[in-house]
Amino acid sequence: MIAVHAEDQARIVQRRSQFKGITDPAIHSQIQDNQAALMATELALQLSKKYQRRLHILHLSTAEEAELLRRDKPAWVTAEVTPQHLLLNTSAYETIGTLAQMNPPLRSPHDNQVLWQALLDGVIDFIATDHAPHTLEEKAKGYPNTPSGMPGVETSLPLMLTQAMQGRCSIAQVAEWMSSAVAKAYGISHKGAIAPGYDADLVLVDLTTYRPLQRQDLLTKCGWSPFEGWNLTGYPVITIVGGHMVYDHGVLDTSVRGEALSFTPAL
Repeated sequence: MIAVHAEDQARIVQRRSQFKGITDPAIHSQIQDNQAALMATELALQLSKKYQRRLHILHLSTAEEAELLRRDKPAWVTAEVTPQHLLLNTSAYETIGTLAQMNPPLRSPHDNQVLWQALLDGVIDFIATDHAPHTLEEKAKGYPNTPSGMPGVETSLPLMLTQAMQGRCSIAQVAEWMSSAVAKAYGISHKGAIAPGYDADLVLVDLTTYRPLQRQDLLTKCGWSPFEGWNLTGYPVITIVGGHMVYDHGVLDTSVRGEALSFTPAL
């Protein structure tokens, strides 16, 4: 598999020079614009078709890319989207500043809508996080000196399950997008199902309780989330790794360790 972060670097360099000196982090979404993403995805798709080579497009972010794949997506091509590209847009710069800065950047509400529909229709295959836990100190350096990226692993499941409880998708679809489809696309052995012979990697969640996402409750060492203050449900209550309980109602057992993954040819 070739997995690509699809942004055209030449266009980004040109636009970075064009907008040089602007310190408003919102300019990040204009420098690395929709066209930069589309150009790179078009090239990756063209090469994949030419050489019949397995391709995965990481963190799809634009309506244009989603519509391109809707028109032309060979069976050996897969794509993913992050919760932040589904749920956040450029308005986030106004409230959280550089904490909203990531690559590919946040896009417009229209992009959110088209990406959601592509996910529901199976054009986009699954959810990923693009987890990049930069510290608050790093994020406070001021644009353009701030690193791009945001933490996402810990919040991804409650974010998506909250969307399911609001009727935007089903719980079964969330399980497919965040487990089964991922294992299938990457050819990860013994993962993605609750069945004999599969690893007992399980999470039990509470879908009846809603509470705001608070910084002090996070376990990630970077200690922040772009979704701070969001009222969510589906927080993990118990997490089991390889049949061993690693998390139980707020208590983490750091002695439990996972094992190296094994892979079979994907798709």
